[in-house]
Amino acid sequence: MQKDRFAALFLVVAFVLAGWKIAGRPPAENFATVKQPTAASTNARHAAPETPVTASQPPPKLSADRRFRVDAGFVSSTPGEAVHAASVVELRDGGLRAVWFSGSREGAADVAIKSAVMDAKSLRWSAESTLFERKRLQRGLWRYVKKIGNPVIARAPDGSLMLWMVNVSLGGWAGSSITWARSGDEGASWSDPARLVTSPFLNISTLVKGAPVFYRNGEIGLPVYHEFVSKFAEILRISPEGKILDKTRIPGSQASLQPVLLVADPEHAQIYMRSGRATALMTSATDDAGKTWSVTHAASWPNPDSALAGVVTATGQQWLALNPDSKNREILALLHTHAGGSFDGVKPWVVESSATPQTRLSISDYERVLDEELKAGGASGAQARAYIASARRQLCGAETCSQEFSYPYLLQSRDGYLHLVYTWHRSRIKHVRLDPLLVLQVPQTVPVAPVSINHAPAN
Repeated sequence: MQKDRFAALFLVVAFVLAGWKIAGRPPAENFATVKQPTAASTNARHAAPETPVTASQPPPKLSADRRFRVDAGFVSSTPGEAVHAASVVELRDGGLRAVWFSGSREGAADVAIKSAVMDAKSLRWSAESTLFERKRLQRGLWRYVKKIGNPVIARAPDGSLMLWMVNVSLGGWAGSSITWARSGDEGASWSDPARLVTSPFLNISTLVKGAPVFYRNGEIGLPVYHEFVSKFAEILRISPEGKILDKTRIPGSQASLQPVLLVADPEHAQIYMRSGRATALMTSATDDAGKTWSVTHAASWPNPDSALAGVVTATGQQWLALNPDSKNREILALLHTHAGGSFDGVKPWVVESSATPQTRLSISDYERVLDEELKAGGASGAQARAYIASARRQLCGAETCSQEFSYPYLLQSRDGYLHLVYTWHRSRIKHVRLDPLLVLQVPQTVPVAPVSINHAPAN
C-alpha cells in the first residue's frame, strides 16, 4: 500500500513539474514566410521563355490531362523493391536530394532509407545509396528497432539538412516514434541518429510525413500525427538544436492523419489532413501563428485515405497534390489557390492517371502498361520484369490489379519550378518538374482528357 502511494505521489509530482515546465516556455514566434519576389522579378519570370531542352535532358511530356508540359523521370533505381514515402530538398548547387524508404515490403526488417541526387543541368538522377538502415539506427539509439519508414528531409534555418524518420521498436505503426539526424555536407554524411522525445512517459505513436515550417526565431514547426488508440494531428515546435519546446493538437482532428501546413503570412496558416475514414480532405486554420487552431472540418475534396502534399510558392500561391477520388489512388492531381484561399471548387491539373480509374486492369494489361513506361524510361527487360513483380505483389489480386500514384511531396526550387515526387505503382519513386507560371497561363478552354473525379459534399 505504501509503495502504491509513493508511486501515485511520484506521478502527481512528475505531471505538476511537466505542466510547470510547459507553462514557463515562451510562446511561439510568428511564422517565417517565403521571401516574396519584387514586382520586376515577378514580371520578368512571367515573360521568360521556357527553359530550353538540351541534348542531355529528357524531352518534356504532356500531363495526363494534356493541359501542361512536365519533365518527368524515375528517381529510385533498384529493381524489385517496394518503395514509398519520398521527400525532397534543394541542394546549394541547384540540384535535388530525394529520400524514401525501400525494402522487400513495407514494414519488413530489410527496409532502409535510400537517397539519390538529381543533377540540376541534366535533370538526371544518380544511382541510389543507403542513408540509414535498422542496424545503424539500433547502434545510434541504443535500442531495438523493428522497422523504419516515412523519411522527411528539409533544410534547417542554419543551412544544414535535417532528416526525420519513423521507427518502431514494438508493435505496428501505432507504436512509432521519430528519429532525426543532421547533415552539414548536403547529405553526403549524417550525424548519429537521435530520438525526438515527444512525451516523457511512453514516447510512442508519433509519426511524420509532411514538410516542416519555420518561425522567425529559427525554431521549427513539424506537423506530425498519432495513431495509438485515437488518431489526431499535432504541430511540434522544435528548437534549432532538435529539442521539442511545445506541441499543439489540432482540435477535432480525430481520424485525421499526415497534416500538411501552408503558411499564408506571419500569423495565418491552413492545415490539410488525410482522412483515416476515407471520406473528405480535412482542414483547420490559425490566425495567431499556430498558438490556436479552428476545429477541424471537411473540405469539398474527397480523400481515399491517402497522403497529400502542399507548398507555398515565392509568389504566395498555394498548391496541393492529392488523390482527388473517393475510392482509390489512381489519379494524382494538383490544386491551386491564392495565399490563404480555399481549394474548394478549383479545377484540378491531373499529373498522372490510370486510363480507367474506375476499373481494375487484368494482370496482363497491367503488366503491359507498366512495361511500356519502364522501358521508355530506360529500364532493360530484366529490370522491367523485376519492377513489375514488385508492383504485382502489392497491387494485384488473383486476376486484376489497381494502379497507384500516391504519397506526393512538393517543393519549389530557387529557379521557380515546382518539383513533385511520388510513389509510382509501389515499385518506383517518380519525379515531375513543372513551371507553375506556365501552368497558370493555360487557357481554361484547353480540352481536358476524360478523367472521372467524384467530389464529396462539404460538411
